Amino acid sequence: MTNQNSDIKVSVIVPVYNVQLYLEKCLLSLVNQTLKEIEILVINDGSKDKSQQIIEDFQQKFPNQIFGFNKENGGLSDARNFGIDRAKGQYLGFVDSDDYVCDTMFEEMYNLAEKHQAEMAICNLQKVDEEGAVTQKLTQLPGFPEKIVLENHLSVFSDISYFACNKLFRRDLFNEKRFRKGIHFEDIELIPQLLLKCNVLAFTPNFHYQYLERQDSISKSHTMKGLDILKAVETVEISFNKSRFSDQKTALKNFQILEGVYTFLAYLAFVKKDSDFYKMSHVLDEFVISKGLKTKEILQFNRFGKNYLLSLPLKKKLYYLLYFFGFKGLIRRLIK
Repeated sequence: MTNQNSDIKVSVIVPVYNVQLYLEKCLLSLVNQTLKEIEILVINDGSKDKSQQIIEDFQQKFPNQIFGFNKENGGLSDARNFGIDRAKGQYLGFVDSDDYVCDTMFEEMYNLAEKHQAEMAICNLQKVDEEGAVTQKLTQLPGFPEKIVLENHLSVFSDISYFACNKLFRRDLFNEKRFRKGIHFEDIELIPQLLLKCNVLAFTPNFHYQYLERQDSISKSHTMKGLDILKAVETVEISFNKSRFSDQKTALKNFQILEGVYTFLAYLAFVKKDSDFYKMSHVLDEFVISKGLKTKEILQFNRFGKNYLLSLPLKKKLYYLLYFFGFKGLIRRLIK
């Protein structure tokens, strides 16, 4: 924590890669934060478009808030780690450069974290389209109090969504921890490990974070890289078994079901190549067997006290049921 400057309450880290169409809206939402003791570290990760020019313009206009860095391309994890190493704030936040946030986001989350001595604060987020219309509300902790003591609410470990972007982290959570380079789903790999180090979480139901669903990214093909989800779950399992919660096997099992089975299957549904689909499906089947997960347990999995499968839209429900009962060929025919 040698880098910490107590005058700066929050460091927001923004990795940038070829986002000239969206970057201005993102940075405007950050320089307009009601929290004034804030620094915004904008890490240009080797962009080839006009992103650097936009960063320099903002740096000139807001020299006390925006701090730009230019590095060669190393990927999202590398850019975030670059920012963590240079951040001076008591807390760290991560904003993706095509998204934007409400003006009060970091003030509310900082105040909540301080009020409850929480190591992590969490807000709700929502998906928006390119016109700014809300397409989906992603409610994070329905029915939970503002202060969550992890010892009493370990179900949170398997319930919450592991986005980095809707959370504020006390800086010392990152002592000896960084995002792993060269993998996809780095959030699923790291953030549960950070959560296990927490005693108290703070939660606001406000939808502070606006997650842009870009037309060009929706159609990105899903590939064998999705296997990184299962590798991330394996890494988290190792940390869990070393943590003070190591005897709470139900929490681990529920995490394996939500992230290792349901999240993985949600990705698998959009894998283009049949050969990739079947290879990945085989790895998933082996994962399920190796963890001792029974189909009945997966079907009866509860999230926030309700049956997860029953809470899903009909199309998703049908997809999961067909998969669990072995109709993989039918799934491929239906999806095409």
